[in-house]
Amino acid sequence: MLRINQLKLPVGHTEEELTQKVRKLLCTKQMFSINIVRRSVDARKKPELYFNYVLDISVEKQAEVYKHCDKKQVAILQEKKYCFPVSAYCGSVRPVIIGTGPAGIFCGYMLAEAGFKPILLERGKPVEERIKDVEYFWETGELNTESNVQFGEGGAGTFSDGKLNTLVKDKYGRNKEVLSVFVKEGAPEEILYDYKPHIGTDVLSEVIRNMRNRIISLGGEVRFKAKVTGFEVENKAVKGVIINGSERLPAEYVVLAPGHSARDTFQELYNMGMEMEAKPFAVGFRVEHPQELINLSQYGKKEVPELGNAPYKLTASAKDGRGVYSFCMCPGGYVVNASSEEGRLAVNGMSYSGRNGKNANSAIIISVTPEDYGSGHPLAGIEFQRRLEEKAFQAGGGKVPVERYGDFRNAVMNRSESESSRGVREQSSDPLKVSEQVADTFEPAVKGKWCYAEVHKILPEELTTCFVEGMEQFGRIISGFNHENVLIDAVESRTSSPVRIIRDEELQSAIRGIFPCGEGAGYAGGITSAAMDGIKVAEEVARQITGA
Repeated sequence: MLRINQLKLPVGHTEEELTQKVRKLLCTKQMFSINIVRRSVDARKKPELYFNYVLDISVEKQAEVYKHCDKKQVAILQEKKYCFPVSAYCGSVRPVIIGTGPAGIFCGYMLAEAGFKPILLERGKPVEERIKDVEYFWETGELNTESNVQFGEGGAGTFSDGKLNTLVKDKYGRNKEVLSVFVKEGAPEEILYDYKPHIGTDVLSEVIRNMRNRIISLGGEVRFKAKVTGFEVENKAVKGVIINGSERLPAEYVVLAPGHSARDTFQELYNMGMEMEAKPFAVGFRVEHPQELINLSQYGKKEVPELGNAPYKLTASAKDGRGVYSFCMCPGGYVVNASSEEGRLAVNGMSYSGRNGKNANSAIIISVTPEDYGSGHPLAGIEFQRRLEEKAFQAGGGKVPVERYGDFRNAVMNRSESESSRGVREQSSDPLKVSEQVADTFEPAVKGKWCYAEVHKILPEELTTCFVEGMEQFGRIISGFNHENVLIDAVESRTSSPVRIIRDEELQSAIRGIFPCGEGAGYAGGITSAAMDGIKVAEEVARQITGA
């Protein structure tokens, strides 16, 4: 295999133009096949836009071709494929997996493929039923606390943009394996090579259902409305799980893959003596802009059909040292009511695969640490989240509270005439430069009921000041980002788990046989990293069962 790096062609090029460019670099007339490894967008000379490719080339007489090719861009590649450590298991031990978010379902999928016939327990409903419950909640405001944006097959990521990029280093090939499984189960092949792959909530829900059916076809079980309410433990080792308060399921290998919103599960684990700790995460708001404004900034054009709507990624440092950054950016997306508890309200962002909504939205969040939670308790971060969500619920009377950024900023600056707030005022950009992009008629794109409210009162004062400082810095990077008509939706409180369940080098907790896994357990931060952790834990469970 030959690897070509940094092959550049204009956006909108033809397949023939790509083939001819490769042929020129290889200096050959031989037939060859092209596999796209990575494709990113170069917008440094916008509005002139280019694709940058990394390609793997299969050619029959490789040594001869390599001898004559352009070696500045071409190298010999030693291909290494992912390999699960156990295959064709025929024993009787069946691992139990709690949770069918990305971590749980990928863990179950890999174990099923290897012959372990896992049993997956999900407190919520199948994804097709869950979608109906979520849409009913958005229409009526009537919350099902066991079937919502947070709980149910596929986890919280099912109602998101379906982003599949990750910053996790991948020397074992798990990242590529995750993407390959997604494609095998119905996702488009482009996710294998796009620099920032995504599939959207509509495609992701279909993929999750196909993965479930594959697990079942291999002898596994997927049980819904099966909430784990306790564990049977003997001599500090798990012997079984308790389902719905009464049913006992024998189990000596239990993968614990709850979502980050399984607060009652965390409390039960704490009560039984599971070792855990509070961890840092981030909180903030969803920020909505007209998508055309973002496209103009990123592409130099209001529309680029070949690329779709543009994303962005922003980072800043507040004066007190906290990080302020964009998270889970949804081009052409919607803000969604992502609540899971009565009397509390949280939001998330979601896009369909076409990303063709009128608004762009992103979480703009501020880093927080256990010192902010008001207690040294391992679950203090959960109570911190709950306090913010209660304020958000009260601010909007149960509807998603929304505020114009100009009103938000003015309220924050008028609340205190301290030196720091005067500094914010001095950094404000001139909104007249971009007024045509953010009209005063610009309205939210929200799934669920919403209303205008005093969003600036929800976060603690120091975090609200950091948010404004970040927004003003971002306004100097993307013109109009801090326009007074930009919309702020509250509250983004479920960015990642505020709890980490301690596990050792064998990925087990202090209670032997329990394997904490994924985002809820504190070991991932997004669909792909959670899925990769699910695969990692599946490997260890397989080794433990077989002694491999």
